Amino acid sequence: MRPVRNLLACVFLVVASQALALIETYDFSSPELEERYQQLSEELRCPKCQNQNIADSNAPIAQDLRKLLHQQLEAGASNEEILDYMVARYGEFVRYRPRFGGTTVFLWLAPILLLLAAIGVLLATLRSRSTKVGDKGTALTEQEQARLQSMLDKTERDS
Repeated sequence: MRPVRNLLACVFLVVASQALALIETYDFSSPELEERYQQLSEELRCPKCQNQNIADSNAPIAQDLRKLLHQQLEAGASNEEILDYMVARYGEFVRYRPRFGGTTVFLWLAPILLLLAAIGVLLATLRSRSTKVGDKGTALTEQEQARLQSMLDKTERDS
């Protein structure tokens, strides 16, 4: 009985150790700074994870960025100064909403361009279908009409 209990205790400890999560707490000098911290940490992308913001990421670089963000806020840096620093260090990619500029013009305009291209393809397809329907080439020849009539006659006789 004792080995089973020891084994269960070991299994429990292993499972429990996996459930431990790193919880960072920072003391802010004002509630406004804490609110800005939350806002900025959700706007900045983790350079390692690339699909998570630094608030949600457990990557070591995200932890460093959260610590740096806290330090800069407490030092009195504005949101723009902090974002400029992060962009200078990690590139425009670090922002979830990159600025509209020379290198991000395509990123901002791509959805509009893709929508216009899809509308163009749709219009071209509809135009091509409408011209095909109006062509004389879609009418049945006399031979085809006779074959169709014979098929219809045969189905009437069989039923």
